[in-house]
Amino acid sequence: MSFSTAFRSTRTRVLTGSAVVVALGAGVFGTVSASADTAPAAKPAAAQAAADASGRNVTQTSHLTIAAATKAAQAALDAAGKEKQKVSVAVVDRDGRALVTLRGDGAGPQSYEAAQEKAFTAVSWNAPTSELVKRLDSAPTLKDIPGTLFLAGGAPVTVKGAPVAGIGVAGAPSGDLDEKFAKAGVTALFR
Repeated sequence: MSFSTAFRSTRTRVLTGSAVVVALGAGVFGTVSASADTAPAAKPAAAQAAADASGRNVTQTSHLTIAAATKAAQAALDAAGKEKQKVSVAVVDRDGRALVTLRGDGAGPQSYEAAQEKAFTAVSWNAPTSELVKRLDSAPTLKDIPGTLFLAGGAPVTVKGAPVAGIGVAGAPSGDLDEKFAKAGVTALFR
């Protein structure tokens, strides 16, 4: 064997051995690194799970089903129909988003949006809008809040005292009638 062949053979063994050491080192480093990365994350995840289980970091709300919202809207529309009133009815969820809106035959074009705004206003303050109108004397800027309408005709839907929805009616000749029909929708939910 010549010197150059022996040198190449030794060099190959050294390079191969070095590659094995580097590979083993990378594997150990990766394992250590992975262990170091997951251990601290495990503690906060466990603490988070414990906090969530105790209810400290979560809240629950109740919402009407579409079937219940439809039932309430139809009951309000039917109550208005019995008195030959042409109205629109809106039912919004706890967050003020429309669930159901019915525009009765012959209802004015303004009634559709007004019903939604009355429903939003009722659920936002958990009070009939006829009561909220009275608050404008002491806080006139309330009416400047976008999406609200401080006219009688909105009624909140509550469960255990907390608002879960709002029903708004618009289009009758008076807000008192609108609110009467909205309350008929609320009543239909609890029969």
